[in-house]
Amino acid sequence: MNLPLFIALRYLFSKKKQNIINIISAISVAGIIVGTMALVIVLSVFNGFNSLIENFFSNFDPDLKITAAKGKMFTPSENRFDEIKNLPGVIHYAEVIEEVALLKYDTRQYPAIVKGVPPNYGRYTNIDTLIVDGVFMLEDEGMDYAMVGQGVAYNLGLGLSFVDPIRIFVPKKGRQASVNMARSLNFDYIFPAGVFAVLEEIDSKYIIVPYHFAASLFESENQVSAVELGIDPNVNARRLQKEIQHILGESFQVKNKYQQHDLIFRTMKSEKWASYFILVFILIVASFNMLGSLSMLIIDKKEDLFILRGMGADSELIRRIFLFEGWLISFFGAVIGSLLGIFICWLQIKYEIVTLPGTGSFVISAYPVKIIFSDILLILSIVIGIGFIASWYPVRFISHRFLMNENL
Repeated sequence: MNLPLFIALRYLFSKKKQNIINIISAISVAGIIVGTMALVIVLSVFNGFNSLIENFFSNFDPDLKITAAKGKMFTPSENRFDEIKNLPGVIHYAEVIEEVALLKYDTRQYPAIVKGVPPNYGRYTNIDTLIVDGVFMLEDEGMDYAMVGQGVAYNLGLGLSFVDPIRIFVPKKGRQASVNMARSLNFDYIFPAGVFAVLEEIDSKYIIVPYHFAASLFESENQVSAVELGIDPNVNARRLQKEIQHILGESFQVKNKYQQHDLIFRTMKSEKWASYFILVFILIVASFNMLGSLSMLIIDKKEDLFILRGMGADSELIRRIFLFEGWLISFFGAVIGSLLGIFICWLQIKYEIVTLPGTGSFVISAYPVKIIFSDILLILSIVIGIGFIASWYPVRFISHRFLMNENL
């Protein structure tokens, strides 16, 4: 066994002559354990929220969404969309219309995005899993129905047990405003069949209606706002996205599920890594307890240093002993802290110990947690790296000064 490592292990677990050194050493290890554990827990909670939001958006959004780079609407027949429809891996093709309209229900008014979707909308999304009231139904026996976001329903005071329809008003295409507002507006009405809940970003904006209803209301003719694609799970989605972008050129944007809500995911990622760096800074401060711990240990073991020097040990070997001592403190602290953090995360996943305030106010009852192995490796590497730096100073300078003063 490596001699400096063996001696460092003995020093780590043996009782020191001065009890204060044992206390300082325990504080050093405890600081690293707590800091590492906090990093594991905080990053896992951020991963949990990110996964939860991703899951909700995945149930609402298509795998790929194609929109015009300039302007709001385009005509698919004038471009190469037939080629895209027949690409291997594309199993669902849907043309949709999205426009802002004014909704009126009873005496309340609220602006929202009316999204006209084809009958296969429920097959390339999981919108039916997001229904919190009513059923998912867009057409039945020749009648058109709407699916209303929970936020929209709240602002309209809408209830499915009521018999009033939702009235929808939009400006007439190409018609300038006149004194008689009725001549400048298109109007139609539709009955709600269900209420869906995703996140406030979606709930408070969208009402989903049949495609032909939206096309008639907005007078879109053959134009659409977007083309949504459902793709085979076994296909390389990134490669297919690039292929479609190449076919359509720079006139169109092809976005995957993450890019459709780029701001939200980038914000969450920024918050996660901001928290990570704050905790790393705290861990750096805690790790420098080793400065005092190793300095006291060098003084405590000065008799051993005389013996080692008498046995032929040089200054470099003695420095390696105390450098290994610092590494072992950081290594054991990092491993124990990571294991404790993983255990606490497992308890939260299994038993939902820490619940969210306000029972029933959220779609989940407890803080979501997701453990990602790459995050654990990153935490271990950064903690051990900090431990190396924190150990290097006392070993390089303080031990050198002590050795010179003792004329070893």
